Amino acid sequence: MSCSICQKRKEKRFCPAVHGRICPQCCGEQREVTLDCPSDCIYLQLAHQHEKPRVASELDPALLFPRIEIPEQFIYEQEHLIVGLSFALAKAARKDRSLNDSDLILALASMIRTYETYVNSGLHYQEPTTNMVHQAIVAETQQMIQEYREAEAKHLGQARLRDADVLRALTFLLRLGYSRTTGRPKSRAFVEFLFGQFPEKESVIAGAEEGSRLIVP
Repeated sequence: MSCSICQKRKEKRFCPAVHGRICPQCCGEQREVTLDCPSDCIYLQLAHQHEKPRVASELDPALLFPRIEIPEQFIYEQEHLIVGLSFALAKAARKDRSLNDSDLILALASMIRTYETYVNSGLHYQEPTTNMVHQAIVAETQQMIQEYREAEAKHLGQARLRDADVLRALTFLLRLGYSRTTGRPKSRAFVEFLFGQFPEKESVIAGAEEGSRLIVP
């Protein structure tokens, strides 16, 4: 039997993305490129195990917003904020199972530019987008930020969260996303990483005091 994709080489493995059998070469070349590989595919899992994490030197520096400094101490001081934002991203991805790493990263980049404009100039500016997926990610994240501020006001008597802190936390997560994704168009490695951090239906706001949930690249 020939491969369901190339129709030339001999098929040797079942591909759940095409519901048929394909050759190893097409599996390697089309994985997360033209194929929507499910996370439980054994060949996808094996590939991820052997892939080295991407490092910043492999990326265009401009993508990582290098002008935004994130002191190491900030990561620990704002642990709950980072965890809350991560939970919001995971929640958005669970609502739309077609969402991939690039969707999360592009939505984060848009929010970073919005917050950077406000922090630096005081101007409220929301980048226009017609992408409904990105709009949903932004809405979920903004809702979490509002809930975070409400929780602060309830327990501390006032909301202390600064927009500059939100900016740094979003930038941290964007850099984390770039370090976790495979970089292929349909990669969901970052999405699956977030799913692994937060069991379904868990409330991160309510459970924030149960212990550290800090995630690092």
